[in-house]
Amino acid sequence: MTRRSVVNLACLGSRAVTLLYKNSPRPLHISLCNSSSQPKAGFKPEKVAVVTKTTRYEFEQQRYRYAGLSEEDLKQLLAMKGSSYSGLLERHNIHTNNVEHIVRSLRREGIEVRVVKRGEYDEEVVRWADAIISAGGDGTMLLVASKVLSKDKPVVGVNTDPERSEGHLCLPVRYTRAFPEALEKLFRGDFRWLWRQRIRLHLEGTGINPTPVDLHEQQLSLEQHNQAHRITTMDSQRRTGTLHESFSKPSLLPIRSLNEIFIGESLSSRASYYEISVDDGQWEKQKSSGLSICTGTGSKAWSYNINKLAEQAVEEVLRIGKSQMGLDFPLNREFIEKVTDEYNESLVFSPEDQRLLFSIREPIVNRVFSSSRQRGFASKVCVRSRCWDACMVVDGGTSFEFNDGAIATISMSEEDQLRTVVLEN
Repeated sequence: MTRRSVVNLACLGSRAVTLLYKNSPRPLHISLCNSSSQPKAGFKPEKVAVVTKTTRYEFEQQRYRYAGLSEEDLKQLLAMKGSSYSGLLERHNIHTNNVEHIVRSLRREGIEVRVVKRGEYDEEVVRWADAIISAGGDGTMLLVASKVLSKDKPVVGVNTDPERSEGHLCLPVRYTRAFPEALEKLFRGDFRWLWRQRIRLHLEGTGINPTPVDLHEQQLSLEQHNQAHRITTMDSQRRTGTLHESFSKPSLLPIRSLNEIFIGESLSSRASYYEISVDDGQWEKQKSSGLSICTGTGSKAWSYNINKLAEQAVEEVLRIGKSQMGLDFPLNREFIEKVTDEYNESLVFSPEDQRLLFSIREPIVNRVFSSSRQRGFASKVCVRSRCWDACMVVDGGTSFEFNDGAIATISMSEEDQLRTVVLEN
């Protein structure tokens, strides 16, 4: 006999719509409905994976340990670079103590816990866990989310260094120290689910290599980045026994993007040459500083900073408009701030929105290259590379080769939603 888990998806007045999942390995007691007319159902997982970030202290240790540097040598080297050894160690200890606090809190509730470093986090860990806690900042949360392909597996972010990290994707910072209180709210259903839409990627074309280079744990120079891509390409060829595949079938990459996809030349000073089709429209040749495609979650991140206007620019445009049209309105600071804020706020949209926002960075427009829209919403974006040495980067941490002949289809699917938790302060 199969066991079933019940998920309350939505509330219609005092009634709930219920979906039954068959062949679930264990019951998940979850509810999306916190209506006063409905009893609140909590969520208490049996197995939780805690994925921890690599601190700067750990990174520097790993980076220089192979060279035979002692701890004292590392102190001197960091001092020469203007970094404080004691400061890095202090931040490392704060992170470590907060991770231990999370683990103790979970185990006190009888939950089986598996602590995993970022480099050890893989699909097997995802399969094992009922829920996953990202212990770090937004970067760790993005990495954790990228490998969770099921929308029924909750991911919770905890900011383990709230004094030095913003943590937009994490629980409010008070729950870092008050984590047992966060657990109590989860158990009794005093929270709501936030279903964040994500991007999926199909890759096809000539000479593609769907093997990624992981940038999360590395700080690569341009030459190192190019070499890493060459190594993964050769490894892929050795495994398959083939040279570059031509006109391969579209391949769905086993990764989902929570924030954004960026496509462009690895050397930022070189213009990116590509063709783009929006919602199955005509292909358009473009040259620019690259292409960003974001979700509602990512609309507050890089995309926002690409497109936002500064008060100085708004003031200059308003001044020209006032002069050209002979209008009479005050250009005081309050008015300029209001116009700027209203424009910039229009760039942000809901994480649950099923639309993509594409942004073309610094488009080159001339007789050969055009840009009908520098920014816009879409359901699907197709990009054909005409680049020399380009990459497609997912959430700033996973890089795929994207050179001449490669084609990416960027879209959303309801099944790719990420289940996250919202707790009020």
